[in-house]
Amino acid sequence: MCTIVARDSGTLEAVMRYRSGLVLLTAVVCLFGQATITPRATPGTPNPAAPEPPPLPRSTIRVDTNLVLVPVTVLDPLARMVTGLEAENFQILEGGTPQKIISFGSEDSPLSIGIVLDTSGSMGNKLAISRQGVVEFFKSANPEDEAFLVEFSDRPQLVLPFTHNLGQIEDQIMFARSNGNTALLDGVSVAIAQMKKATHPRKALILLSDGGDNHSRFTESEVRNRVKESDVQIYAMGIYSGGGDINDDPVLLTRLSELTGGRHFEVGLRDLVDVAAKIGIELRNTYLLGYSPTNAARDGKYRPITVKVTPPRGMPKLTASWRRGYFAPTQ
Repeated sequence: MCTIVARDSGTLEAVMRYRSGLVLLTAVVCLFGQATITPRATPGTPNPAAPEPPPLPRSTIRVDTNLVLVPVTVLDPLARMVTGLEAENFQILEGGTPQKIISFGSEDSPLSIGIVLDTSGSMGNKLAISRQGVVEFFKSANPEDEAFLVEFSDRPQLVLPFTHNLGQIEDQIMFARSNGNTALLDGVSVAIAQMKKATHPRKALILLSDGGDNHSRFTESEVRNRVKESDVQIYAMGIYSGGGDINDDPVLLTRLSELTGGRHFEVGLRDLVDVAAKIGIELRNTYLLGYSPTNAARDGKYRPITVKVTPPRGMPKLTASWRRGYFAPTQ
């Protein structure tokens, strides 16, 4: 679990978890006039005639605070990762209204990862290099990471559920065969559903495809809504042949990934392994910002988020990627 450092001295220490981009932090403080203690059973025969003590008065204070966690990646003008920033270098706005950052973290924490692999006929010899990319990506894995594998062609299939044995996923991809149409949106939908079983707060999908979709039953609009409702970052590697191949479609992968605060990399076969390694490093150097929304309404509406980065003195202009919003709770 990612360690969150609260910078507000009034914040209660608690275990933080989030779902659908939103964490409900509940602190329960019990104040007793006297402590009620139940002793352990001791040998001997109890006296049934002994009267039970009267219940002691107590009061309970329940405090509910909504904490929105926003993963943010920062790059310099040369697209290199920027680490070492502090909370004061960031500003968060929700619907245009500035929010106070109350938690900040940047350390490597365990991830729940979904590998989403295109095995349609258009992938052909791209499958071999895709496996090499997955192997390279896992080289930066945390020992506590968990991952699953979804493959899609005519239809999506959950090939391996969550496992800590990442080598199983690498081995399974060796048996993948290229054939059929491309149900990319359905593949992403299945992966989002599987991610609901994740045990770690930070979640990411690694999508390898040539980007086209010609066989999904879900529309892009439906899948975008599912992505918005999830708390998953999507990193897509679009493996393009070049030369105007009809199967190449980088626009779809760009729209899906940028919505989540992830990124889409357009790669050739020679670049894929290096890009996979880069994504692994990027996920290990993501900032996690937390704020309590000034809008406390539980209306279930989608709320857009904007993150601004102010570079330290002497640094060039920096570029940030972040999750674009979340759905407020309804209760």
